[in-house]
Amino acid sequence: MADEQWGAAVRLLWGPEPSAKPARGPKRGLTLEAIARTGIGIADAEGLGAVSMQRVAGELGVTKMALYRYVPGKAELVALMVEGALPVPDVSVAVGGAWRERLGEWARELYAGFRRHPWLLEATVGVRVMGPRELGWMERALSALDGCGLSGAEAMDAVVLVAGHVRGIAEQGRAAGVTADGGAGPDAQLAVMLGEAMRVRGEEFPALGAAMASVAEHGGHDEALEFGLDRILDGLGLLVARRVGGGRS
Repeated sequence: MADEQWGAAVRLLWGPEPSAKPARGPKRGLTLEAIARTGIGIADAEGLGAVSMQRVAGELGVTKMALYRYVPGKAELVALMVEGALPVPDVSVAVGGAWRERLGEWARELYAGFRRHPWLLEATVGVRVMGPRELGWMERALSALDGCGLSGAEAMDAVVLVAGHVRGIAEQGRAAGVTADGGAGPDAQLAVMLGEAMRVRGEEFPALGAAMASVAEHGGHDEALEFGLDRILDGLGLLVARRVGGGRS
């Protein structure tokens, strides 16, 4: 992001909301909240690629040039949308309780946010300006690790590790067409696709066949989020135990 765009995004996300008088007539001025909400609605329905300054302006009943008086361009528009799509972090969850439960709940809520707004997966990558809500989510995750004896770098890496797992599972769900309204998850869809191949050539892949048979008998479809999260938290738990116990290995 160019320096000018960076500065504009910072002002929009962190500064006072700009105002613009309508050119003529009684129409009231727009708000950044209304602009972001309109972009979010388009992205939720059609994907981030469908969002443009022209499209948002049309939905709001103003000209594209009028919209530019509030938001300089699409990069800043998407930044506003990200901030608007994220719920206000519940700071009460970051107080009290064990670090594992607090960080696990944070991960599940992050996953739910990606399910509600799949385009966030695309919009929240790369070097960009983050707003108060997004930083508040990071703050909440790091606060969960307070008192665990981790260095600042270790705590940051732990949060990145958990977030990366959540993003990976959410990406799989997005590719499989899983939304907040439901739908078969990627594991279940994969089992259906593999079923015929295994019926015909299953003897060539005994380990895969045994695993699929076990899942069919005992269940366990689409539990990768919780399985991976538990394993990550198990590993962090070993590190925390060493730090609290005075070890540095």
